[in-house]
Amino acid sequence: MTAVSGNLSTPSASPATRIVLATTVVKSWKSPIALGIFAVLSLVLFGGFGRDGTSSFRLSTDTDFFQLPVLQLPTRPAGIVLSVVLLLLAALATWIVYRGRRVSVWLIVAFTFLFLVAFLTWASADHTIPVAGLLIGSVGLSVPLIFGALSGVISERVGVVNVAIEGQLLAGAFVSALVGSATKMPLLGLVAAMVAGALVSSVLAAFSIKYLVDQVIVGVVLNVLVTGLTNFLYSTVLSPANEVLNSPQKFPRINIPVLSEIPVIGPVLFRQTIIIYIMYVAVFVVWYGLFHTKWGLRLRSSGEHPQAADTVGINVNRTRFWNVSLAGAISGLGGAYFTLGSVGGFTKEMTAGAGFIALAAVIFGRWDPIKATLAALLFGFATNLQSVLGIIGSPVPSEFMLMLPYIVTIIAVAGVVGQVRGPAAAGKAYVKS
Repeated sequence: MTAVSGNLSTPSASPATRIVLATTVVKSWKSPIALGIFAVLSLVLFGGFGRDGTSSFRLSTDTDFFQLPVLQLPTRPAGIVLSVVLLLLAALATWIVYRGRRVSVWLIVAFTFLFLVAFLTWASADHTIPVAGLLIGSVGLSVPLIFGALSGVISERVGVVNVAIEGQLLAGAFVSALVGSATKMPLLGLVAAMVAGALVSSVLAAFSIKYLVDQVIVGVVLNVLVTGLTNFLYSTVLSPANEVLNSPQKFPRINIPVLSEIPVIGPVLFRQTIIIYIMYVAVFVVWYGLFHTKWGLRLRSSGEHPQAADTVGINVNRTRFWNVSLAGAISGLGGAYFTLGSVGGFTKEMTAGAGFIALAAVIFGRWDPIKATLAALLFGFATNLQSVLGIIGSPVPSEFMLMLPYIVTIIAVAGVVGQVRGPAAAGKAYVKS
């Protein structure tokens, strides 16, 4: 990083009373360097060591209202062209940082999309990738991550670091399976999952806000506690009565008329279960609430400058407690998706680290609900990609494909996002003076 300093003075003031203001512009070169490395890697791998043949992408499903033709690309030329475009985007990012501005997340999104297209073109030489199937699976795997990311955004915006997302997801998954199976009503299981997630997060809020315990330590302890508790209850309660207590009815898919028949978009977005439709609403409501309502203003002020919020009459600790509990309820919805929307039953540690990836999506998305959702979709896509490439016989080693979601997470958080700053008071307990 390079610091550039200068002086600004008020022209209307007299020389004796002129106030000199020092400004500092900090340039972060992490994004241009990361994008440049990936652009060069793309040119070498997809161009210099490219594969000959034709890559095909099937865009439509058999039930679409109208069929789109199969998109066919010459593998090596397409890789070269896309790599050149990536180099241009990396150069644009360098110029933006040189001018003292921050690289837009949307430029990074465009770069990531083109890099994925180049990779898929290279990996699918003389094979066909079902684009709709790839995206449907990606959305399904992203649902818990998106709910967890929304939970993390709310918690950290209000000033509490929510490391316990994993435990909230796992609690939601366990309770939704138990209640949904016992009552034969998946909607009750969904509500119970929200309650379970809220209970876990309320413990986090109580210890970190009232008793001033380190928030990260409390989150880690809660993850271990919920993991051990659900494993014990699974072995002693669910397994002996699996047919009665661990066989919940899954939500059926609901096709939205007309919209579900649109090629690519229809099968991916509008042939889903009610939990995914709730997710669409949740993303919009959290975004709108945070940035366009009094609730969001109070929430963000409690996480940015709690002293100032206190002086205008906001009860900071109460605001933090209830919003952290709300965040846990949202995580519980993500846990319910495992049992009521995907797997259909609870298994030990079935979240498999989804809470930590959701926390990475919060950072990658710069504590913005929309951007965090896009980051979660990227991680879900990387997870599903390993299955699709394995089916078509890609030359990529299976061991690498298993590591791919976590490699994407590390790269996204450590390199691509550049300089990020979370809420100023996140992780800091507030004691009213």
